[in-house]
This record gives sequence, C-alpha cells and structure tokens, in this order.
Amino acid sequence: MSPPMSPMKPPKGFAPMSCCWSTETMQKWLPFLGWLPDYTWYALKMDFIAGISVGLTVIPQALAYAEVAGLPPQYGLYSAFMGCFVYFFLGTSRDVTLGPTAIMSLLVSFYTFHEPAYAVLLAFLTGCIQLGMGFLRLGLLLDFISCPVIKGFTSAAAIIIGFGQIKNLLGLQHIPRQFFLQVYYTFHNIGETRVGDAVLGLVCMVLLLVLKLMRDHVPPVHPEMPTGVRLSHGLVWTATTARNALVVSFAALVAYSFQVTGYQPFVLTGKTPEGLPDAHIPPFSVTTANGTISFTEMVQGMGAGLVVVPLMGLLESIAVAKSFASQNNYRINSNQELLALGFTNILGSLFSSYPVTGSFGRTAVNAQSGVCTPAGGLMTGALVLLSLDYLTSLFYYIPKSALAAVIIMAVVPLFDTKIVKTLWRVKRLDLLPLCVTFLLCFWEVQYGILAGTLVSVLILLHSVARPKIQVSEGPMLVLQPASGLHFPAIETLREALLSRALETSPPRSVALDCTHICSIDYTVVLGLGELLEDFHKRGATLALIGLQVPVLRVLLSADLKGVLYFCTLEEAVFENLVLSAEKYLKQEPGTQPYNGSEDSVPEHKIALLKA
Repeated sequence: MSPPMSPMKPPKGFAPMSCCWSTETMQKWLPFLGWLPDYTWYALKMDFIAGISVGLTVIPQALAYAEVAGLPPQYGLYSAFMGCFVYFFLGTSRDVTLGPTAIMSLLVSFYTFHEPAYAVLLAFLTGCIQLGMGFLRLGLLLDFISCPVIKGFTSAAAIIIGFGQIKNLLGLQHIPRQFFLQVYYTFHNIGETRVGDAVLGLVCMVLLLVLKLMRDHVPPVHPEMPTGVRLSHGLVWTATTARNALVVSFAALVAYSFQVTGYQPFVLTGKTPEGLPDAHIPPFSVTTANGTISFTEMVQGMGAGLVVVPLMGLLESIAVAKSFASQNNYRINSNQELLALGFTNILGSLFSSYPVTGSFGRTAVNAQSGVCTPAGGLMTGALVLLSLDYLTSLFYYIPKSALAAVIIMAVVPLFDTKIVKTLWRVKRLDLLPLCVTFLLCFWEVQYGILAGTLVSVLILLHSVARPKIQVSEGPMLVLQPASGLHFPAIETLREALLSRALETSPPRSVALDCTHICSIDYTVVLGLGELLEDFHKRGATLALIGLQVPVLRVLLSADLKGVLYFCTLEEAVFENLVLSAEKYLKQEPGTQPYNGSEDSVPEHKIALLKA
C-alpha cells in the first residue's frame, strides 16, 4: 500500500481567496457589517424615532425643492428615498441623510432647462463621475475649493433661492427664472400680488420661526422629571422637530376648507402622480416636437453642469459628514462616502431622481433625534414611499406659498452674516475670493465657483512664488525662507541674496537656513548652483544649514560644486571663519597655507578661530 500523499503546498506568494475577502475587507466596502452584529433594541428604538422625524421633515422639503429645481413636485419625492436605503449599506456616518437639498436643486434648475429627462440623466452621469472619483481617490480635488469660495457660493445661493420663492409667496405668475430678470419682474408685477397667498405665506414663515425658536430653547429631558413633564416635553419636541410637516399640513387644511366653500384664494400645488414610477434606464435621448435630441446634444446642453454638480454634491456631502463626525466623536471614510453618494445617484436615476447630496438641515434633525446607526434612514425611506402611495391626493391642496415659506426658512441659515467680519479679522486677502464668488454666482454659478477657485489658487501660488524670507544679522547673514522653496520662488531668493550679500561692499557670506524646506525641484537645484558660482566669484560663502534628508539627497544627486551644508549655524560660522583665515594667510607673504593644524596659523589668528 502506497503511503498517503502529502498535502500540496501553495506556491510562494499565493494568497487564499478567503484573504481577499476577509472580514476587515468586507466591513471596509460594506460598513453596515461592522455595526449590524451589535445592533440593540435601544438603537432600534432611537433609529425609529429619528427616521420618523427626518421623514416628516423631508416630505414637505422634497415637494418644495422640486419647485426650486424647476420640476414637478413628485420628482422631489422620487429623489428623497434611494439615498436612505443605499446609505444603510455603504455610509460611514450615523447622522448623514442623503436627499434633495436647496443647493443641488438650484444647480439642477440651471443645467437641466426644467426638463425632467435632463435632470434624471444628470443624476446618472453625476453618480458615474462621483463613483469614478471614489474608486480613483480623487477627493483631493475638493481641497482646492477654499472655505471663502464655499461661503461665497452658499450665501449667493441662499439669496437666489430665497428671492426665487418670493413669486410663490406673493402668488405672482409668469416670472422668469434668471435672477436679474426675476428681480426686475417681481418688483414690476408687485401690484398683482394675491392677498391670500401673501398672508398665508407670511403666517407660515412666522409659525416656522416660532417653532424653530421653541426647538432651540426646549430644555433637555431628565429621567427624574415627572411623567407629565416628560410627556409635554416630548410633544413639544415632536411638534417643533416636524414643524415643516405641521405647517404645510395646516396650510393644506386651510386651502381645503376654502375649496369646500367653492372659493380658492391660493395657488395650489395641483395634481401629483400616485405611486413610484417603474424602474427604467435614464433617458439617453429625448423626442420633442422638433425631432430627437441625441445623448451627445443633451450632454453638450448640460455643459459645465457635469463638473459643477458632481463636485458640489461631493463637497456638500463630505462637509456635512465631517462636521457631524467631529461633533459626535467618530470618524468617517471620505472615499467610502463618495462611493455611497455615487451609487445613490446612479440607482436613484433609475427611479427618476435628480442629483442629491447630504442635507445639513435633515442631518441635524437626525443627530438631535438621537440616531444610533444609518438604519434610521430605512424608516425615512419607507415613509417617503408610503407618502407616494397614499398621500399624493392630499398634496393637491398644499399652497405654493406654504412651500415657499418652507424653502425660505430653510435657506436663511446658508447666508453667513459673520464671515466677512471673521475674514477681515483673520486674513483680509481671503475676502477677495469670497466677493468674487459671491458676485459672479448671480451671473452664472459655474463662473462664480470657477473664478473664486482661480483667485484662491492664485493667492496660494503667490505665497509659493514669493515666500517671506526672514533675515538675521550676526557673524554671518542668515536668510530663512518662511515656507517651502519651489521653482517659482528661486528668483525671489536670488534677489534677496544679491541685494543683501553680493551687492554690498565687501560681499558678505550667507547661511541659508533650510529648516522649513522639505523638498526642492530641479529648477531650484540649478538656481542654487548659479548662486554658489556667484558667491565663489565674489569671494564669499553660501552655506546651507538644517537640510532635511529628502533635500540633502537631491543636492547630493545633483553633484553641485562647492556646496557647503551643516547641521547648525555654529558649524557654518566656524567654517566661514576658517575659510576667511585661509584667504588672509594666502594674502600675507611668508605664510604657509592652512593645513588643518594650529601650527600653520599665526597666534593672533588662533584666538579668532577659537572664538
């Protein structure tokens, strides 16, 4: 009987398939696997409450934001549920809720010509771009959009969105959507204001403001409080948290009461299709009365929107996620957030969604409701789907003035009234990209963002090309660039060295303090080589001190002639004195060149060298 065969050994470097899909890898790509095994009944209760609270907020907001996007109201609801389900599986923040927002709705209105087909295709393409950026880890592109640019854009957007709702608040008709024309025709047609819409809209704004103030000043509930007090706190908290739904329901009830009497003083939302549309691929062409618009023509029509919408969506969502992660002491994975947002927009487009992103206002409601995991979004998504199935007949009676009040109160916090004062105090130059972005966004959003980003980059490049150089006097002149040394800055360094060292009489030796220089390029190496030659011709010394390892490695590789580098300034000063002594000895007749010992140096020079 032959002996049993020994098990085959895997070849060197072979990794079993299970290693490729380890628990850690699975949790990285599907974060819900990390928290779901430890899910508790308490977390379920808190997520249920938070999901209901966010759902009561998102339904009226979705109807209102569809108006901002220039789309029928049902498209707001179509856009409000997919992010809830996708984020359950892929999200890394327990607080974030994805859905329609004021900013994204404004951008959609700019780039989709108020056509649902364009909006749905934009959602699909936006998701593809965001997904690609997530896989390629290109989130770093967002780092070039500075805070002043973001503040300028959001403040301008708040004014554009808010003023755009004045026509609905006053019941005005046939007002164009271009901002400057909108301002002109709103004031021109102010005499056509419908009293009913104006009164109801103002009442709704006052109610929303009062409920928000109540929400901000409700004291926290303590377990030792009597049951009746805790119950009253709970009722106040519920009413103030769901204030949008409460006010819109109140307005709809008022409108229905007038409808029953046969007199309707309000402009109503009108009929909303019932149910969720069938899943279908996004429209890659559109048939119109004038013929068929091809995919290429649609993409060309959306133009800069294919860059602006994905980037601003990522920026808004990541900013919201990081803000609440910082507040609640946990960390998020930015690239995973990009994937979650990309998949949300792609899958949402199959159900006629327009582009969505993270909502700051609803995320705040989610966090304040005590949400524990992304599972709260499941209840929000379910509530939106139920409203599409059973409440669309009631949406008919919602006055547009009430939705306008919801939008205006939602965008007011976007206008940062303190940013100008803050930047004036911190760094006045940052006011330039802020103002450029703010002003140009009223013309075209993409021009405002692009111009503001360009100004910010130019300010950054100016600081790189013209670094501040600190100068210290002593045995040697010490120059220290306050920041890195890159190729645009070599001319600034040359001018400083020429004016302070080589053009003086006699020329002075210089120690260049490289403590703050972490990398150099070939242009800098060439510039340093030319400076070394200039110093050598004038009989002076240029010494480099405090070199970091990467910089020293580059200089050694370049094989510069005559380069002197030292760890400390004291070593550079001593070497400079030695070199000065050598020159002195060469000039005195009858003396021997310095060979490194004190015997070859006159006694009156030894004290100088030791000093």
